[in-house]
Amino acid sequence: MDSRAEVLKLARLLGADHERLSFLAKVDARELRRLRERMTDVLFDANLPMLRRMASASKLLPGAVTAKIAERTYGPMLCARIAGVMDADRAVDVANRLSLGFLADVAVELDPRRCSEIIARMPRARVLEVAAELVRREDWITIGRFVGHLPDETVEAALDVLHDEALLHTAFVLDDKARVGQVVELLPETRFDGLAAAAASHDLWVPTFDLLAHVGNGDRELLAGALRRLDKASVARAREKAAEMGVLHYLDS
Repeated sequence: MDSRAEVLKLARLLGADHERLSFLAKVDARELRRLRERMTDVLFDANLPMLRRMASASKLLPGAVTAKIAERTYGPMLCARIAGVMDADRAVDVANRLSLGFLADVAVELDPRRCSEIIARMPRARVLEVAAELVRREDWITIGRFVGHLPDETVEAALDVLHDEALLHTAFVLDDKARVGQVVELLPETRFDGLAAAAASHDLWVPTFDLLAHVGNGDRELLAGALRRLDKASVARAREKAAEMGVLHYLDS
């Protein structure tokens, strides 16, 4: 399941149809992630001296002016590249002056590893606005790439923005799967029935069983219990998919 998620993220990076890369699902997920990160490094390190000069030159202009130039001239991809070499305080100031739609476009193009400090310093309200916009776009991959770089308090607040279907999709493509259990621990128990219902309504059994594989025993039992409380047809479908994936023990425990 982890390899399938990595294939989706690799396809996104390359602008390719994930079905064309489906053969890679047999490759170890850690190898796929290393490949994706190396490809990202190649893309972001291209023209690095020029990007640094542009970031330095931006300091000569007021933040509001820089934001206007960014939206009208640079575009989201170039802005994302420049953000990776900008001073964090300056980048946050400019980001707060961008329109919401454009900032979301920039977020799609960012490499969070290079902008971790910027992401962590963004005002919570602004992060939640961007999260809501990405949910509206159903851009689960971008949301998943940022979760590991946000403070727990911001992640907890963002859980109110992520409806149950969105949470299942996002957890599946989360860059740092070690964070899945930590995120689910922040959920109130009342959300587990909603997650189970979303899995049944939208046929999201793969991300649901992937979620079960990455949470602690207590939360695993809460979600498995919610799945067992579904209507008979949904339970039968869940058990069928679990058997196909070799994880039927999650529902029988």
